[in-house]
Amino acid sequence: MRSTKIIVLQLKQIIYTVLFVIVGICLILLLIYMFNNKSDTKAPVMATYVPGVYTSSIVIENQPVNVEVVVDKNHINSINLTNLDSAIATLNPALVPTLSDLEIQLVNDTSFENLSIKTDTKYTSSLLLGAIEKALDKAKPEDVHNKENK
Repeated sequence: MRSTKIIVLQLKQIIYTVLFVIVGICLILLLIYMFNNKSDTKAPVMATYVPGVYTSSIVIENQPVNVEVVVDKNHINSINLTNLDSAIATLNPALVPTLSDLEIQLVNDTSFENLSIKTDTKYTSSLLLGAIEKALDKAKPEDVHNKENK
């Protein structure tokens, strides 16, 4: 014969248990919300550059060479050398490959601090980077220029 077991629960125990379950669920939801990296509310991205083509000049072998930088709102699209005489390109064989290497890195949104520069083209790279930075300064929006002047 089976014996029937009767369990007596007091109302106070049931209420405490329900409250602890609710608090536990709230804590779990809070932890999920806090550690969720995907935020739906993104701050509006301010334009880094005014879209367009900007140039800066450098002097190589007493000849001016223009560095042309094409940008859109948030990144660099291309970098080219204009007015490059073939004699200058011949006398400075590292010029075009160095610019090409820098262009690849900058188009891929690498910051100026994180650029990898080869040791054998350090001078050429610094010359080109100075010209690129001057051209990018021209590409900054007006409100950025006003803040820097203050």
